[in-house]
Amino acid sequence: MSKAMEGPVCLISSDSEGRLCIVKESKEILEGITQPVIVVSVVGLYRTGKSYLMNRLAGQQTGFALGSTIESKTKGIWMWCVPHPIKQGHTLVLLDTEGLGDVHKGDEKHDTWIFCLAVLLSSTLVYNSLGVIDNNALEKLHYVTELTENIRVKATKSRDHDDSAEFMRVFPSFIWTVRDFTLRLEKEGRAITADEYLEGALELKAGNSSKVEKFNLPRRCLRHFFAERRCFVFPRPAGDSELSRMEELSDTDLDERFLLRAEEFCSYVFRNTKPKTLTGGRVLSGSALGSLAEVYVEAICSGQIPCLENAVNTLAEIQNKQAVEQGLQAYQSQLFELVCFPLDPSELSDIHRKAETAAIDVFIRTSFNDTEQKAQLKLMEEIQVVYQDLCGQNREECLNACKLELKRVFTPLEEAIGDGSFMRPGGYRQYRDQLQSLTNEYKARTHKQMMSEEVLSQFLNEKEKFGENILLADQCLTDAEQNKEVERLRREILEQKNKSLQEMKELQEQALKDQQNTYEQHMNQLLERLEKERERAKEDNERVLNAKVKEQKALLEKEFAERADQMNKEIESLKEEMKSEDESNRSTLSKIVDGVGIAASLFLPGFIPKAAGFGISFLSRYI
Repeated sequence: MSKAMEGPVCLISSDSEGRLCIVKESKEILEGITQPVIVVSVVGLYRTGKSYLMNRLAGQQTGFALGSTIESKTKGIWMWCVPHPIKQGHTLVLLDTEGLGDVHKGDEKHDTWIFCLAVLLSSTLVYNSLGVIDNNALEKLHYVTELTENIRVKATKSRDHDDSAEFMRVFPSFIWTVRDFTLRLEKEGRAITADEYLEGALELKAGNSSKVEKFNLPRRCLRHFFAERRCFVFPRPAGDSELSRMEELSDTDLDERFLLRAEEFCSYVFRNTKPKTLTGGRVLSGSALGSLAEVYVEAICSGQIPCLENAVNTLAEIQNKQAVEQGLQAYQSQLFELVCFPLDPSELSDIHRKAETAAIDVFIRTSFNDTEQKAQLKLMEEIQVVYQDLCGQNREECLNACKLELKRVFTPLEEAIGDGSFMRPGGYRQYRDQLQSLTNEYKARTHKQMMSEEVLSQFLNEKEKFGENILLADQCLTDAEQNKEVERLRREILEQKNKSLQEMKELQEQALKDQQNTYEQHMNQLLERLEKERERAKEDNERVLNAKVKEQKALLEKEFAERADQMNKEIESLKEEMKSEDESNRSTLSKIVDGVGIAASLFLPGFIPKAAGFGISFLSRYI
């Protein structure tokens, strides 16, 4: 990001009627972030010290309001964007949510939507609580049991289809932070880790009674929705009298064990939290995150259930339109900064190539889910229109510059023709010698200038009649000498015309080379992005598969045979899905290469991608 925020701002607030709304100024901050974003959200009951952890992640002592009374300080969702401390080229977005369960608020549905938005927007979800992880603590986390009622992955849901894998793919990693933890981490006489403590608390009970089902429901939801789960337990940071002024305390005033856990927590989050992605491994920039938040909030306010599939489609429309506009703006900005007519075609081509590279880079970072490459083709076409217009302007400028130079050089000849100086015996040789001398001078002055041959060709062609008239008026030459000179004049004019044609041919070859470079640049960037998305999607699938295998093992150990068998079916289904995705990948990329090539040829005249073997060449690099 270009400039670090000095402190947090409210991203999602409530209007006078209690409806959620996006704060315009905060969304504009996100729109200025073109880097991938790593989003960490914290949720939990009010007055549990959530904000302190977020300040630590921001590397600051103060920032998110801590509060020192029983009143909940944070309202809505607050945002703090900072450069990621260890991952170059990424922005860390911290989201501090309104405390859940505030009795003075009296709006349980509002809390549910705050929780859902935190889940939908984050890469890592931190749930903060006090004391211990027991049944009471899990019952307070009832929001997790309502996720399937308040969030949809697909626009249309099949009754028989298990969508837990789809939720797992897009849901964040889960960290439970337990504050003021006073117990010893032991079980059956042996020391255990905080993670083992969490997993033990999430163990299911056998049985089918309503009481058992109520006990198992939040545990099952956490196990089914969050593939990665971690736990950190924190001792009390300071004495009762100091807790009310945490913002004023330095590290030396805090318990060493608390500081150690805080350091371990921050280090884990920094190293392990991944960029925010949606289905298919598509990474979000800050701009896309802001648009996504707006899409979800609008859905909630209109009484709809936020749907990831619909959000992806809406987000694609918003982001891809912006991507074309911003890509073209980047192209024009760099181009017009460097272009100073007249230019040699190769120089203009180099400037164009650099500007186009910058444009594609902006487009790739801003675009989202451009599955049919319509937006990228639109950018290619827009750039081509601008470039062709510039080439036309350059030709005109070169033409005018050459005409001006020609006029300067040949003015003495024109004046001599005008006053009849050559219309006398011996005048032809004087005319011929002066014409040759001035032609050489003109070529010396314009030898690097485009259109110089064309301008000279037109000039010599215009002077052909004058030369013949002067030749006929020169009585010093015999008829044979005159005929020989006529032939020589015509030969020179033809040679000059051929040079002009060669000049135009070189311009056409440069244009075709530029078109080839355009196609290659776009395809390279496109396939590189698709490859990264494929790898991330594969990682997501493997993460979900590993989580389900681990869950199946746990079920078998606890003798939940029926549930373990169901889990096995889910595992086999996921394996088949992963295998099918791998098999279709080459075919998909091949279709993309062919499709982009054919579409590009419509606005790149003379460009035939298959003739150059581009498809095979590109696919061999990425598969």
